[in-house]
Amino acid sequence: MINFSLPDAPSLAPLRKLATERIVILDGAMGTQVQTLGLGEEDFQGDGSYDLKSDLPQKGNNDLLSLTQPKAIEDIHFSFAMAGADIMETNTFSSTTIAQADYGLEHAVHDLNVAGAQVARRAAERAEAEDGRKRYVAGAVGPTNRTASISPDVNDPGYRAVTFNDLRVAYGEQIRGLIAGGADIILIETIFDTLNAKAAIFASFEGFAEAGVRLPVMISGTITDASGRTLSGQTPTAFWHSVMHARPFTVGLNCALGAEAMRPHLAELASVSTSLICAYPNAGLPNAFGQYDETPEQTAAQVGGFAREGLVNVVGGCCGTTPDHIRALADAVAPFAPREVSA
Repeated sequence: MINFSLPDAPSLAPLRKLATERIVILDGAMGTQVQTLGLGEEDFQGDGSYDLKSDLPQKGNNDLLSLTQPKAIEDIHFSFAMAGADIMETNTFSSTTIAQADYGLEHAVHDLNVAGAQVARRAAERAEAEDGRKRYVAGAVGPTNRTASISPDVNDPGYRAVTFNDLRVAYGEQIRGLIAGGADIILIETIFDTLNAKAAIFASFEGFAEAGVRLPVMISGTITDASGRTLSGQTPTAFWHSVMHARPFTVGLNCALGAEAMRPHLAELASVSTSLICAYPNAGLPNAFGQYDETPEQTAAQVGGFAREGLVNVVGGCCGTTPDHIRALADAVAPFAPREVSA
């Protein structure tokens, strides 16, 4: 279903040009910023203008805020844009029917993704009006809370809680919503199981075929521990060979590890990939209270090291990173040229 004969989205050429000129900046963590707002259940439910059609509690369903508190989410996107981000990730990490089942909002998935893209677009245009710099909207596609490669039942290793086709259908609905909302890019991120990612890639190209245009695809895996492998067991090199058929705009790593621990795995990926390399680590590892203590200066120094070594083309932040982190790392990588890509 991968059709490379489709016309490229208008965003691809300027993104490619930008990536030859300097290291491109991705935004930081949405969840960290939402937490600072101190929102309660009533805030998540909204004023009733959007009919949730669910009796389940919604507090913690950050994706829903694009519908019930859109101005708050727009302001977060705007703060990252003004901190230096070129690409803003939509607030849709969990906007699949699989993930939204926890909140009884499977029926709202299309609306969540359309609204997520539109809110980010408003922030992008607002920032461009402020300083004249073009920003791009990346439709964030998370891994879901199920894995297609590993059994959740230790007594039944052959059991799977989800199938490839289940994921393909769920991702397809999400991606069609992101495209309808005006996303410039599809970002398949925090991949712990490459089979899940393959379903998302398949669904992306099905969505592109329906829309008649091929959006740039960014693919980002996560290394879960010191083994240097994804949860489903792949090394960075194996991960690249599993997704290279999609000809991604970027491939890279995010989440799980802080920048220091991510570096050797990123270097391995950069040594084999013919795509641009993207890295957006956490602000270190969480403390005993689940908080991230790494300062903007500490994160920036480490990410700046990625740039100095010629490992990266796109950098940003994951869990615990704030606009101050993004501002600091944008300054840290500015003196360095982007990684050279060999065909």
